[in-house]
Amino acid sequence: MTTVPRFAALPARAHWRTVDFISDLHLQPGEPHTFDAWRHYLLHTPADAVFMLGDLFEVWVGDDSALPGSFESQCGDVLRAAAARADLLFMRGNRDFLVGTPFLSQHGVHDLADPTVLTHAGQRYLLTHGDLLCTDDTAYQQFREQVRTDAWQGEFLARSLAERQAIARQMRAHSEAHQAAQGVYAHTNDALARQWLHAADATVLIHGHTHQPADHDLGADAAGRTLTQVVLSDWHVTATERRAQVLRLTADAGLQRLAPGPT
Repeated sequence: MTTVPRFAALPARAHWRTVDFISDLHLQPGEPHTFDAWRHYLLHTPADAVFMLGDLFEVWVGDDSALPGSFESQCGDVLRAAAARADLLFMRGNRDFLVGTPFLSQHGVHDLADPTVLTHAGQRYLLTHGDLLCTDDTAYQQFREQVRTDAWQGEFLARSLAERQAIARQMRAHSEAHQAAQGVYAHTNDALARQWLHAADATVLIHGHTHQPADHDLGADAAGRTLTQVVLSDWHVTATERRAQVLRLTADAGLQRLAPGPT
């Protein structure tokens, strides 16, 4: 897969002086400390806008899973409360691509296409979840193409909630076994990343998915501008470990990596 997709365009709103980016929180009932850290962050961040670039949830089998009292419903409550104080934008990832527009709208969250070019303070930033750039993982790319079709999703969502949850557990176990066999997360294709940046007329690519937070120099474009790939951190917070990071953008300071604050 080497094609360049169509990029959505998003001019920053006039009041967006501080913009945050997060991804790969993989929220799930089994990691309550991560949920608490995310909730505290969203309800206290000074950001005017928060971009959630995929895999906010470990799994999402349909909006009907957000039953009263469920973990999904608790997440929705946090989103609704946070949306009252900042603009929230959500991009689907490989774990939560079935999050529906009705769920987002109900909780005050804006739907964000993958990929999107954000223009902020005269700078263009190319935003994506990141999985489309991992072209070496051909088996995943084939799977992704299949499950993103209306036909597959319609057939899957027509199953009972219990059946979908069971299938999701099986798929998660298969994914974990595949990851353990590989030993490392998939890497993005540098040449394709540069091709995307050129097509988007952007110099900074921001994404998650690979769980390898770092800034990479991708060389220069034809105009001599430096191309930079900024990989977001995943979140994993336990009683003894705290791996969480926010990427903050301001007109004065540019991009900065910050801790999300205490729980």
